[in-house]
Amino acid sequence: MGLWCFCAAGFSSLLGHTHVNRSHHQELLNQAIAGDKDALGELLEDYRAYLTVLAQRYLDNRLKGRLDAADVVQITFLEAQRDIGAFRGHHIEELLGWLRHILRNNVSSAHQRHLQTQKRSAKREVSNSPTDSRPAFTDVAPAELTTPSQRMMRDEAAVYLANCLEEIPDTQREAIRLRYVEGCSLKEISAKMGKSEMAVAGLLKRGLQALRNRMISDSSAG
Repeated sequence: MGLWCFCAAGFSSLLGHTHVNRSHHQELLNQAIAGDKDALGELLEDYRAYLTVLAQRYLDNRLKGRLDAADVVQITFLEAQRDIGAFRGHHIEELLGWLRHILRNNVSSAHQRHLQTQKRSAKREVSNSPTDSRPAFTDVAPAELTTPSQRMMRDEAAVYLANCLEEIPDTQREAIRLRYVEGCSLKEISAKMGKSEMAVAGLLKRGLQALRNRMISDSSAG
């Protein structure tokens, strides 16, 4: 069962905030394209948590002790700021696709540098290959979202969810990331975090409840 199925109580909040955030992000993007560096900086900062989750997922397990996902994201931001003049899109979903492309290239470059002695190509070393069967972080919206406008909101919904994850305790966030982004079993999470399976189950339960509460709180505040 996917992460969103556990957070369904906050669905209306997520869609509402997605609409608000997307409008704000579109305005920032328009300003950034016009040359406003501060607007671009604010926009990128809003996507930091989302891109960090993706970077953690993309990185080969053998690199995670030597290369921090946050560093890959920072390099991605620097390149985006440098190359924004070459960006030919006009909409947020195009920007997110562009940022993901830069991020993937940076991960591949890291794999080439650190795993060049391996026989497999750097492309195959990227754990989030097109054939990867693990759940994608962007798949947070129910399958019923099939209209073009709803599909366009999917990425921003993932951004919102990533930002919500940043506000819960580190251990709960890591357990949720390993379970619903990496697709690890309770046993695997237990080994990775050095906790019992019962403790991991408790972290997942509390973390998911915290996410629901955050979304419901946002909905009430709106």
